[in-house]
Amino acid sequence: MGFKPFVFSAALLIATPLCAQDAALVIGNENYRNASNISAADDALDAAVALEETGLVVRKGSDLDTAAMRALLSEHYGDTTAPGRTVILLAGHFVHAVGETWFLGTEARLPGLASADGAGLPLSTILAIAAERPGKAVVLLGTEERRIDPGRGLSPGIGALDIPQGVTLISGEADDIAEFAGDVVAIRGLTLAALAERAQGLRVEGYLGDTAPFLPAAEVAGPPAPATTSTAAEAGLEIERELWETTREIDTKLAYESYLRRYPDGLFADAARRAITEADDPVAQARAAEEALRLSRDQRRQIQRDLSILDIDPKGIDGLFGPGSRNAIGTWQRRNGHETTGYITAPQMAALAAQAEKRAAELEAEATARQAEQERLDRLYWDQTGAAGDEAGLRAYLRRYPDGLFAELAQERLKVFDDARREQAAAADRAAWDVAVRTNTAAGYRRYLADYPQGAFADEAKLMLAEPDTTAADTAAQEQAARTEQALGLNGVMRSMVEQRLAALGLKPGKADGVFDDDTRRALRRYQQARNLPVTGYLTQQTVARLLVDSL
Repeated sequence: MGFKPFVFSAALLIATPLCAQDAALVIGNENYRNASNISAADDALDAAVALEETGLVVRKGSDLDTAAMRALLSEHYGDTTAPGRTVILLAGHFVHAVGETWFLGTEARLPGLASADGAGLPLSTILAIAAERPGKAVVLLGTEERRIDPGRGLSPGIGALDIPQGVTLISGEADDIAEFAGDVVAIRGLTLAALAERAQGLRVEGYLGDTAPFLPAAEVAGPPAPATTSTAAEAGLEIERELWETTREIDTKLAYESYLRRYPDGLFADAARRAITEADDPVAQARAAEEALRLSRDQRRQIQRDLSILDIDPKGIDGLFGPGSRNAIGTWQRRNGHETTGYITAPQMAALAAQAEKRAAELEAEATARQAEQERLDRLYWDQTGAAGDEAGLRAYLRRYPDGLFAELAQERLKVFDDARREQAAAADRAAWDVAVRTNTAAGYRRYLADYPQGAFADEAKLMLAEPDTTAADTAAQEQAARTEQALGLNGVMRSMVEQRLAALGLKPGKADGVFDDDTRRALRRYQQARNLPVTGYLTQQTVARLLVDSL
C-alpha cells in the first residue's frame, strides 16, 4: 500500500450527521476600480444558477470588495460543517508571490506583498477549506490577461499552488471556467476523472478520482424527506461507505485513523486497522510502492542487468524478481544509503541505471585498453615466432595464443606441414596418428611414439606432449561452463544477437546463425579475456549482461 503524505482536517473528525450537504461558493469580480475589468467574470453567476439547480447550497456574489468576500466565504464555510461536496468558483484578478496567490477584491489598489492579505483572499485559505472534504472538493479559478499593477513583491496572475491531497483544481480563462462549471461540473454521475477529460483547454491539477461520481446521479436536489429509523440507518451506512471510498483513494495512515475515530466499530474498521499496521511496516510500504510502478518484464530485466554490471548478482536476468533479485536490490540499497527493503522505487531505478551506465562505460574503456595491450603483445610474439612460417614457430605461437590474432593463419600453415607428412607416411603410420589425434591425450601420443619412434608425426607428437595436459579438473570446468550457458535458456534470436555483437567488435565469431561453433567459442574467449571475465568460451549471466550493455 503506497501511502501519500496528507493531513486530515479536524472537520473530518467530528461526528457524522445522517444527511450530507453539498455547498458552493461563487464570486465573479468583473468591475475593478483600479485595474482593467475582467470581461467574463460575471458569467460565473450563470454557473451559480446551474449549480443551484443540482441541489447545492450556493453562496454567490459579484463585484465584491475584500470585506464582502470574506463574509461570503465565512457563510460558505458554515455550510460545510456536515459531510458533502464543495465547489468553489472564483473569477477575477489574481496576484501572487513565492508560495501564495491572492484573489483580489474590487477595491484593491496597488497592493504590495506586505498588504496583500488585506486586499484579497489567500488561495491557501480557499484550498484549506476545500481540503476538509477530501475527494469531494473542486476549486475553479478563472481570470484573463488584463492590466493590473500590483505593488512591490507581487506579480499578476495565479502562481504555483500547493494543492492539498483530495482537492481538484481547474484553472483557465474566466469565460471558459464559467461555462465548464455550469455545463460540466453540474452534471450528475460524472467522476472527477471524467470531469477532467471534458476540461478541454483548461488546466487540471490535483486529485482525479475515478471510482465514484462527484455528484451522484441518484441524489435528489433539495432538503431530505423525513426518514424512518430504517431509512435513517441506511443513509448513515451510505455516508460511511462514501467516507471509506474516499479514505481508500487518499490512502494515508492519517486518513485511516480518521475513519476509525468516526467509526471505531464500522463496516471497514478491520480493513482500516490492517492498513495502519502496514503503514508502520516499511517493507510492506516499499512492496506496495513497487507494485504501483507496474514494472514490465523488460523493465525488471533491465534492473537485473544494471545490478549485474555493478557486480551484484541477481541470480538471473529473466525479468522475474525472486529471492536472488530481492537480495541484490537490497545489497544495492544498503551500499547507497537507502532503507534495505529489497523493493525498488522509481528514483532508485533511475539512480541504479545511471550508476550502471557509468560503470559500463568504465568497464568498456578498461576492456579497450586491455585488448589493445593484449593485441600488441600478440603481434610482437607472432613476429618472433610464427611469422617466419616454420613449424616450430607456428606451434610455439599457438601454445601461447590459441585464440590469438593469427591463430587461424597459424593453423592453416601447420596444415600444410601435416598434409605433407601424410603423403610421405605409410598407411599404418597415418592410421596410428589419426587415433592419437582423436583421443588427444598424453597417453595417446606416447602410444604413437612407442609404436613409431621414427614415424612421420613423431616430432609433432613430442610437441603435443610438451604442452600442458588437459586435466580432469579442466574437463569438469568446461562441462560446468556448458551447463551454466544452457541454464540461461537463450533462444536462437538471442544467440544470434550475441554473435552479431561479437562480430561488431571485430572478434570473428563466424556466421550469425545462433549456432555456437568453434569460431563462436574463440570469439567469446577473446571477449572475456579483454574484459577480465572468466575465460571459458561459454556464456554466463555476467558475460551476457556486458554484451547487452556494450551494444546499447
